Amino acid sequence: MSIEIANIKKSFGRTQVLNDISLDIPSGQMVALLGPSGSGKTTLLRIIAGLEHQTSGHIRFHGTDVSRLHARDRKVGFVFQHYALFRHMTVFDNIAFGLTVLPRRERPNAAAIKAKVTKLLEMVQLAHLADRYPAQLSGGQKQRVALARALAVEPQILLLDEPFGALDAQVRKELRRWLRQLHEELKFTSVFVTHDQEEATEVADRVVVMSQGNIEQADAPNQVWREPATRFVLEFMGEVNRLQGTIRGGQFHVGAHRWPLATHLLIRGRWISSCARGKWISAAVPVSIRRCRYRYWKPARKVTTPN
Repeated sequence: MSIEIANIKKSFGRTQVLNDISLDIPSGQMVALLGPSGSGKTTLLRIIAGLEHQTSGHIRFHGTDVSRLHARDRKVGFVFQHYALFRHMTVFDNIAFGLTVLPRRERPNAAAIKAKVTKLLEMVQLAHLADRYPAQLSGGQKQRVALARALAVEPQILLLDEPFGALDAQVRKELRRWLRQLHEELKFTSVFVTHDQEEATEVADRVVVMSQGNIEQADAPNQVWREPATRFVLEFMGEVNRLQGTIRGGQFHVGAHRWPLATHLLIRGRWISSCARGKWISAAVPVSIRRCRYRYWKPARKVTTPN
C-alpha cells in the first residue's frame, strides 16, 4: 500500500509545526522519520494515522484520498512508544482485542481468532507467554505484544512511534533486527519515528531527515550519510570537525591551505564536505592526518597532538 503525502501543513494555534510537507512512499517500503525533538516527525506520523488532522494538504493511500477518514477507517496499525497494552488482559487477549471489536459482519469467529492469535504469538516468539499479563513481561516482550496486536487486523500500513525508545541498548538492537526480518517476511508498508541515527540507518529502506517542520533530505541511508543535502543533515547524522576559514581571491583559506570557494569545511572520518555557494559537496579523501593542530576558542590556546 503506497502513501502519498501532498503539501501537508499543520499549525497549533499560531505555531506552524509542518511546512508544506510532500513525500511519496512506495508500497512495501520501510521509511524512518528521523529528527530531533520538535522537528514535526511525530505530528506527521499521527496525521498519516488519522489521529491528528492537517491544517491543509492531502494524504492518499494507493491513490485514494483518506484525508477526511477517521483513524479507524484507514486500516492502519499503530504502535505507541509505551506499548499502550491493556493491563487487565492477558497477552493472548491483548493481541486478539482488535479482532474482537470489529463490526459483526467483519469479525472472525472464535476459532478463527484463536488460530490467528496463535500464529502471531509464534511469529513474535511469545507463544509460551500467552497467559501472562503485561506486568509480568519485560520491555522487549511488551513491544512484541504491541506489534502483534497491530498486525492482527492485517493493516494496510504499519506506523510506529519511537518503538524502541523506552528499551535498553541491547534489547533495542535485537528488536531492530527482528523488526527488519519481520518486514522482509510480510512486505508491509511501514513508517516509524526515531531520533536515533543508528536505528534509522540500520532498519529503514529510506531515511527522511526532518528539522523545524521541514524535510531536509529523503534518501537511502548510505546516501544520507555520504551525500548530505544540507549542513543540518551533515551535522545531525554524526560528529564532524568544522574548519573555519576565510575567502580570499575566490578560494577558501584555512591557515596555509586553500580550497575552491567554500564557506565551511566539515570532515567526518575520511569524508570531506564543503559548502560552496549554498550547495554541499562530499568526496572521499584517500589520505590520513599525521599531525593536527587544534585551536580552542575558550580559552584561546593551541595544542599540538600527534596522530
